[in-house]
Amino acid sequence: MTILIEQPPLEFGIGEKETCDDTNELVLDGGFMMPKLESDGKFAAPEINSFGNSFRDYNAESERQKTVEEFYRLNHINQTVEFVKKMREEYRKLDKLEMSIWECCELLNDVVDDSDPDLDEPQIEHLLQTAEAIRKDYPDDDWLHLTALIHDLGKVLLLPQFGELPQWAVVGDTFPLGCAFDESIVHHKYFKTNPDIQNPSYNTKNGIYQEGCGLENVLMSFGHDDYMYLVAKENGTTLPSAALFVIRYHSFYPLHRAGAYTHLMNEEDKENLKWLHIFNKYDLYSKSKVRVDIEEVKPYYLSLIEKYFPAKLRW
Repeated sequence: MTILIEQPPLEFGIGEKETCDDTNELVLDGGFMMPKLESDGKFAAPEINSFGNSFRDYNAESERQKTVEEFYRLNHINQTVEFVKKMREEYRKLDKLEMSIWECCELLNDVVDDSDPDLDEPQIEHLLQTAEAIRKDYPDDDWLHLTALIHDLGKVLLLPQFGELPQWAVVGDTFPLGCAFDESIVHHKYFKTNPDIQNPSYNTKNGIYQEGCGLENVLMSFGHDDYMYLVAKENGTTLPSAALFVIRYHSFYPLHRAGAYTHLMNEEDKENLKWLHIFNKYDLYSKSKVRVDIEEVKPYYLSLIEKYFPAKLRW
């Protein structure tokens, strides 16, 4: 199923709806598609992705499956406590480039995520699909619209200007290091050759942490989530703490899908997790082969960027 969320008619000039019989979807004037809505008028999550499989089905036979599994094999072998500490030390310097948020969005035209079994389109498409879907259902929460737009900007780490890191060091589901790898982590079997398995201090439920210590004190696998969190925080964004939580942990599927590692959360984490659960529905299910008209929506997002960020950021 392909999906795109309907835009407000007064802003984008969308006309009447037509039924597309062969896909059981709705077609809007201009050729955009959208799924049927739930009874409350909000976004209805589809059952299948753009490859005809269930979302996040890592075992489905598809043209993407082998690429995705090989990605997770490398990811689970190489993400270690030592590696993450090294990468955080290097990239928290924010000395790679200076540019605006929108300039960074445009760089994602050159990025495809090898860990994603649901979509192989350039990442800027995913950002706008997610943001527009949330904007439709939560029109008064502009901080959430912007959070959706920028949540994956850290994937620029794949580009030469940022060190051209391998995919396994940038994308994919995230998980804590320094404690036992929960079995809910996708392709858990590949952790058996991770060097940290040999360290008994890292292989208990709490590991090097204390229960209730707060996720901010937990060392997560390195990637675009943590990097974009650092960029936003260090550049003085005025986004609320819930936005920073969503950016930092939106790939932490063992937590927000499987309920793992909740024993490490503090009260602020638990409150912010409510917003992450809301966000995740749109992040996951708004992926589509149908394109957003970037020039139509660009002025709105530029206004949000100006509201919450400085004109230029250090990356």
